[in-house]
Amino acid sequence: MPELPEVETMRRGIARVIGETIAEVQLVASNFRPIGLSPRPSLFVRRLAGRTIRDTGRLGKRVILHLDNDDAIVVEPRMTGLVLLTDPPDYEHLRLGIGFRRKAAPRLWYWDRRGLGSVRLLTSKELEQKVAASLGPDALAITQAELRDRLQRSRRAIKVALLDQALIAGIGNLYAAEILHLARIHPANPCSQLINSQWHRLHGAIGEVLHKAIQCEGSTLSDGTYRNALNKQGGYQNHHRVYARAGEQCPTCQRGTIERTVQAQRATFSCPVCQRKRKK
Repeated sequence: MPELPEVETMRRGIARVIGETIAEVQLVASNFRPIGLSPRPSLFVRRLAGRTIRDTGRLGKRVILHLDNDDAIVVEPRMTGLVLLTDPPDYEHLRLGIGFRRKAAPRLWYWDRRGLGSVRLLTSKELEQKVAASLGPDALAITQAELRDRLQRSRRAIKVALLDQALIAGIGNLYAAEILHLARIHPANPCSQLINSQWHRLHGAIGEVLHKAIQCEGSTLSDGTYRNALNKQGGYQNHHRVYARAGEQCPTCQRGTIERTVQAQRATFSCPVCQRKRKK
């Protein structure tokens, strides 16, 4: 967390800064774990001075700010990072602020409670080689044929494979659970054993879940960390069917009880009735 829907919501939420020229870069001193920042602070500030934000973009779970000289600010929120255009949840976890020449323009903030995220200033070549080249097709753009071709030869559990950003970019633990439930596929079933109808359902579920989550501006979980660019909660948590609902009745079939298991050191949630595990 944040995953593709939350990061896409951040990207859309900061669209107001497109066309703004950077007047000030503020690296906020923090008593907590420092975020990843590159290049070194003095060079980071110097290279941004006077640059204009040409566009915003997203690569997997990263927000991209494209500059007028073809450099790009790459923000990777990781677990608790937020990109904001308003007052943050608190001020002690602020990490970076960018002010603009037009005084009426909002200041752009990066806030990170746990400090696991990063902000990098990359050239267009570095963006391609260090970020884009390491990612598979975006989960919102991948075709059914691409999805099957990239995953079907793997013996890994389908849930684990969906989390591999080199295979498909943007899906994380929460949305993988929701997608597999909608597709009626057990998260432990091996990719190599899925049949045609399951690949079809899986591809459809990816699009349906992610688009709905973006429409709801992401999921704000019980810890309340994730917020949109205006420091407001997302709404997709109200539509979760299995994630973090272990022990509850399945809302889809109303017969199964949602189970919690662990895969690749991550909690997994599924319904044993809707999502039958393949027998060995």
